[in-house]
Amino acid sequence: MRLSKDKNLGGIYIMSKNMQGFGMMIQKLKASPKKIVFTEGTDERILEAASRLLASNFLTPILVGKEDEVQAAAEEYGYNIRGAQIIDPENFDRMDEMIAMFCELRKSKNIQPDEARKILSAGNYFGTMLVKMGVADALLGGATYSTADTVRPALQLIKTKPGSKIVSSCFIMVRPSATGENEVLAMADCAINIKPTAEELVEIAIESAECGRIFGIDPKVAFLSYSTLGSGKGEDVDKMRNACAKAKEAAPDLSIDGELQFDAAVSPRVAETKCPDSKVAGHANTFIFPDINAGNIGYKIAQRLGGFDAYGPVLLGLNAPINDLSRGCNALEVYSMAIITAALS
Repeated sequence: MRLSKDKNLGGIYIMSKNMQGFGMMIQKLKASPKKIVFTEGTDERILEAASRLLASNFLTPILVGKEDEVQAAAEEYGYNIRGAQIIDPENFDRMDEMIAMFCELRKSKNIQPDEARKILSAGNYFGTMLVKMGVADALLGGATYSTADTVRPALQLIKTKPGSKIVSSCFIMVRPSATGENEVLAMADCAINIKPTAEELVEIAIESAECGRIFGIDPKVAFLSYSTLGSGKGEDVDKMRNACAKAKEAAPDLSIDGELQFDAAVSPRVAETKCPDSKVAGHANTFIFPDINAGNIGYKIAQRLGGFDAYGPVLLGLNAPINDLSRGCNALEVYSMAIITAALS
């Protein structure tokens, strides 16, 4: 997902027009503008992205923090955030309502109002409740919070959508090609589920395929392994083979195959030798890894050695769009992920 500075847009960074699906996201937001809450309102990268979003005029940032501190940080870094909403948990006019709702949502833990107020003073919990209350349509966090600190409030308060048993994630991988069209892949689950079961892999695969469609991917799903269609043996091979069979049954309209070695999944020549009858092998673009070790290593190899830009993790299965940033992100990634996140609402 390449970003380029277009002088005709006053320095606003925009994604390459070749990025399938991204233009549709912007058009969707222009037709129905959204509000997105950033849990770290004084962070320089957040402020830069917020300034660009405000100039684009299709997405309103809500910055969590003390108003004087947010304004001072914006002035120090040189960003115009006029038009952004700044909400301080200590001065939120609906805090009593938020506390009551929070206590109800967490009643199994017997959370009392004083304890709730303390918890909600943290930007990650406060921002998540803004989404729950409908003040914001989406949330983007993690510039300074860990993934766990972004996902935990979402699981406790937003919860999974009907039909979903787990929250998972996928990375959208983008690389320019010689034809001028970007190569776009989906990889899952590289960030959330450590050792998913066969049943969980089915849900991960179906959710990732749906997410990939938003980015213009016509999903061809490969369940990855060190074995191709029975060439290897072992418990891990059995898990991927069983998951693939269950996924085919659950989503008969999807193109799915496995278990496949990565070379068989992406190389037509290798696929012709190892699995000539497969309609996915050699052309896979949505990759389901057996566990988080393989997934995290795999997407980072693609990013660092394969020349792909990695966007995500895009969280899947939640009742509302909430996404996590890498703590090493830059402002361009914040800007991009904000648009992606809001467009999912």
